Amino acid sequence: MSGPRLGYFSRLLEEASAADRYRFAIEQIVQAEQSGFASAWLAQHHFGEHEGGLPSPFVLLAAVAERTSRIALATGVITLPLDDPLRVAEDATVLDQLSGGRVQLGLATGGTPSSFAAFGRESDRRREIFEEHFEVLLDALEDRGIRGTESRIYPSAGDLSSRIWQATFSADGGRRAGERGDGLLLSRTQPRPAETPDAPLHEVQLPIIDAYRAALPDGAPVRVLASRTALVVDPENRTRALELAGDGLRHLARTFFRLDADDLSLDDLVRITDTHVGTVDEVVASLAADETLPAASDVSFQVHSIAATHELTLRSLQLLAEEVAPRLGFDVGPDAAADLHRAHRPLTLAGIPTEGHA
Repeated sequence: MSGPRLGYFSRLLEEASAADRYRFAIEQIVQAEQSGFASAWLAQHHFGEHEGGLPSPFVLLAAVAERTSRIALATGVITLPLDDPLRVAEDATVLDQLSGGRVQLGLATGGTPSSFAAFGRESDRRREIFEEHFEVLLDALEDRGIRGTESRIYPSAGDLSSRIWQATFSADGGRRAGERGDGLLLSRTQPRPAETPDAPLHEVQLPIIDAYRAALPDGAPVRVLASRTALVVDPENRTRALELAGDGLRHLARTFFRLDADDLSLDDLVRITDTHVGTVDEVVASLAADETLPAASDVSFQVHSIAATHELTLRSLQLLAEEVAPRLGFDVGPDAAADLHRAHRPLTLAGIPTEGHA
């Protein structure tokens, strides 16, 4: 592999009906495969269209499977404490059969406290519930059966448990993911320490990767995905892209980073939210300064929190794959997708589930 594999990530946030959002997502993933992306990741969010419009990623990925043939189909992420782990195992396994073994299973402790209340779960027990559900999920995927019964899921999951990724914000979470030989998912919205709120993203994430690598069993592949926001446009659309970025990034700075964003310039917003927006030259330059990316095996790009149109998103995917990726040494094309499908660990590894949040 020449560099990190190129991935696409979507939270389905277009200003459109649910049906159009899902159609856009399918068309964007089809474009990503045609442009040589190795993976497509879909976020799961419940209850409302403003955080993300997809409660059922396996359903949409099944539709995507019928329109694609190579690109990995990934959850980024399933909020495991909210879901029945047996249903996650069954749905992921059926999707894996439909797609010819292309599933990558991203998991985390999740999401917003209001979602936990709606599912009758306690948000402050999310890590404990995750661990309980994770054990059930692994028993099902690894054909140990369902505790207290003689039942086993159908169809058999094969090596799907070796394609699990765990999301985390902490070095301890990275260590626990590494102990099991799972992949590591790193978010574009990584919190900064209170004492260094302006720290570059790589200063916070490289220690997580170091802890992950140190904990990996001998022979286990390094699987680290860094999620980033990027909107790449042709020069004639640069002004429009910057206009679209302003409101969304200001909202992200206000809600996630808890900043008084009204007086921040667009340059400040781009820096604080680790956003890469502009022409090919501009995005190449800003991504080249991100020291996390050379340490990752995969980099996934989303347009959110920029309110890009569907057409601009499609063009951005083309420019990322055809012009940005070659200049940064990212791995694209059919071989990159095939390499990801091969990059999993032996089923004999065991370990401890980790916490996380995408």
